[in-house]
Amino acid sequence: MIKTIVSHARPLGILLAVTGWLALSSHALSAGASFAGTPVSPGGTVRANVPLSDLEKSYVAEGGNPVPSHTVAVLGVPRGFDPNKSWPVLVVFSTSDFKIQNRDDLKNYYAPTAISEGWVVIAGDGPEPAPRLDTSGWRAGHTLAALDALNRSFPGSKNWPIACAGYSGGAKRAGLLAPLLAVGGYRIIGIFLTGMNVDTLTEGYSQYRPGGSFLRTKIFLSSGTEDKVANPQQHIAVKRSMEQKGFVNILHRQFPYGHVVKKSHIQEALRWFRSN
Repeated sequence: MIKTIVSHARPLGILLAVTGWLALSSHALSAGASFAGTPVSPGGTVRANVPLSDLEKSYVAEGGNPVPSHTVAVLGVPRGFDPNKSWPVLVVFSTSDFKIQNRDDLKNYYAPTAISEGWVVIAGDGPEPAPRLDTSGWRAGHTLAALDALNRSFPGSKNWPIACAGYSGGAKRAGLLAPLLAVGGYRIIGIFLTGMNVDTLTEGYSQYRPGGSFLRTKIFLSSGTEDKVANPQQHIAVKRSMEQKGFVNILHRQFPYGHVVKKSHIQEALRWFRSN
């Protein structure tokens, strides 16, 4: 009987040792990872200045904007982040109102939920609070620069699945620019749109032509029943417009409030995007 106990204890001890080693290795990987030279903060966000490519400079110059020296990229990663694994990435867009930047909405609305759900979250902006003209090209160029920095920092991340998210005017940006990211080779698995009163997704689809498979992208529409900025009738019209264009995976959820972001809908959308 003693021999039997000892023989089982040894494999158990080995298993515990291996489990502990794997846990330490995972922690070491996340602790040693860096984004554009800045150590990542598992469970939190970091900020880094990253360069713009010639193409990205041409985007941000839209409307006569002066081209800044760099993009300010903000990245958040989950606890236990291992850059050798595949992670879903949430790209955040904000409205132009009140000089709000993408990174502001990342912090205020998306990062805590996305990170806790095992998502990487990212945003790119210019170094100043607002450009001379806050164009979609300005948002696109800085977003692409942030994603380029992600790809340089973590080889293989170009193949990670991506979702786009936006609130109010940010939803319009996300709808317009998600097809552009798809044309750029990114695998778009979902688009979260809340407080949206105009369908820009069909416009982006027609402008950038990402292909018929893009019409199967999951789209989560979130709207407040008391919203006076993007009222329920407008959300229904947005959904109908997308359906007429050929989008087939649209989920519309309502909540009993006004023009705000319902964070439980962010969680629901992110889980849906990752599902089969």
